[in-house]
Amino acid sequence: MQTLQPKGWPQPRGFAHGIVAEGKQVFVAGQIGQTPDEQVPPGFGAQTRQALLNTQVILAEAGATPQQIVRMTWFVTDKRDYLAAGKEIGAAWKEVLGAHFPAITLVEVKSLLNDDAKIEIESTAVIPSR
Repeated sequence: MQTLQPKGWPQPRGFAHGIVAEGKQVFVAGQIGQTPDEQVPPGFGAQTRQALLNTQVILAEAGATPQQIVRMTWFVTDKRDYLAAGKEIGAAWKEVLGAHFPAITLVEVKSLLNDDAKIEIESTAVIPSR
């Protein structure tokens, strides 16, 4: 996996401009912060943590890890609430992904299918060729 950082571009904070990877691709559908018993905790930080943990569990089914994620799309219902929860989201990120920063797109949406959901994250990972 190689991070793409064009010369002269500012270093991004918390994401990569692009990534090149070769191997088996794993596509993870949008995950909300819903626990296995179908509870959605309040707040962006808690929901982000659970969505990332859900992603981690799905990746494990394919033999992948969160550090093999190359791309994520985050859908949030309120960008101001998202920004205000930055420290909590950062702690959840560090707990699940560590210092790994894939290419990320964040989109503010009117709502998500689950009315309690504040964030939905879809991911693509690449398991390196052996």
